[in-house]
Amino acid sequence: MNLTTLLLFIPACFALNMAPGPNNLLSLANAKRYGVRAACLAGIGRLAAFVGMITLAATGLATLLYTSEKIFLVIKVIGGLYLLWLAYQLWGADSAESDGGDTQPKSLSELARQEFLLAAGNPKAILIFTAFLPQFVEPSGNVGQQFIVLGALFLLLEWVAIAGYAYAGSFLSHWFSRPAMRRLFNRGCAGLLASAGVGLLLFKKE
Repeated sequence: MNLTTLLLFIPACFALNMAPGPNNLLSLANAKRYGVRAACLAGIGRLAAFVGMITLAATGLATLLYTSEKIFLVIKVIGGLYLLWLAYQLWGADSAESDGGDTQPKSLSELARQEFLLAAGNPKAILIFTAFLPQFVEPSGNVGQQFIVLGALFLLLEWVAIAGYAYAGSFLSHWFSRPAMRRLFNRGCAGLLASAGVGLLLFKKE
C-alpha cells in the first residue's frame, strides 16, 4: 500500500464516518442527555461491532453475509426494528421526565450495548467493509496487513466522529435547556432515527 492510496482513503473514509447516520445521531442524543464522556465511552460499543465487521471482511465472510438473502434480510429487519424502538424511547424521554417517571440515567454498559446493537444491526455497514475497504487493498501485497492498516485508520476516524458528534450534542444541550426546546430536539432526533429505521427496512441490495 502506497502513500497515494492512503491519501485517497483517509478523506473518503472520514466523509463516511462523519455522515449523520443512526449511530452518530445516537451519540448526539446521548451527549445531550448524559454528557460528552458518557457518549464517547459508549462509542466503544460501536467500535467493537466494526472490529468484528472488519475481521469478517478480511476473512471474506462478510461477502457471504451480503450475498445470503436470508441472513441479509434478518439483519435488516432486526436493525430497522431496533432503530424504531430507539426512536420511540427518545420521543418519549422528555415526557417521562416531565411526568416524574423513571429518569435514572442508563449505565455506560447499557449505552455501549445500544451503540453495538445499532451498528451490528445495520447491513449498510456490511456494505462499507465489503465494497469500500477492498477498493484500497492491493491484491499483489499483503492483504491481511493492508486490512489491519485500513481498519485501524477507519476506527480512528470513527472515534473522531464519535467525539465530534458528542461535543456537538453537549453544545446543543445549552441551547435546548428549556423543556420545550429539549422536547423539540429529542423528537427531532427521534424522527431522524425512525426515518433511518424505515429506510433500512425498505432498503434493497442492488
